[in-house]
Amino acid sequence: MVINSLRWTIRDLDAMPDDGGWKRHEIIDGELFVTRAPHIRHQSAGGNIHVELEVWSRQTQLGKPFQAPGVIFTPTDAVIPDVIWISNERLANGIDEAGHLTVAPELIVEILSPGELNERRDKEVKLKLYSLHGVQEYWIVSWQLQTLEIYRRTGAQLQLAGTLLVDDTLNSPLLPGFSVPIAQIFL
Repeated sequence: MVINSLRWTIRDLDAMPDDGGWKRHEIIDGELFVTRAPHIRHQSAGGNIHVELEVWSRQTQLGKPFQAPGVIFTPTDAVIPDVIWISNERLANGIDEAGHLTVAPELIVEILSPGELNERRDKEVKLKLYSLHGVQEYWIVSWQLQTLEIYRRTGAQLQLAGTLLVDDTLNSPLLPGFSVPIAQIFL
């Protein structure tokens, strides 16, 4: 049996030509994942979550949300989540010269893109990656089903804490006083 030993690194990403933002390149455990620019409803849900986190962050001054930041965990693990929230403490020492995060944010949000491969990547591969690197909370959002799955750190890994539906309200112990109706995410 021949094993393909090609492992992509962040250096490989730096050498790729710029495509004008039409594709997203991520590396997880040395495997390259390339996705197209997301559906406008995908972007809308991510934007709405970012706005809610921004309003809360300005009130509390505890940290900052970012949309589609580069997060480099290791040379072979570099992703671009849809939205993150990071505390001021982690942010203070967690940015490289290119403006990428080099520490795990406390919260990562991924909006599901259509397709079994995309869903598997977010619900399995990225869930393991984020567990491994210390993310405290992971939200997986389906704009198609209008649901939000919440994974919270229990011991050494992220575990499903619940699935919120359109009539529910999103709260988080990670973000004291944060509260948003799920329906507002999908406006």
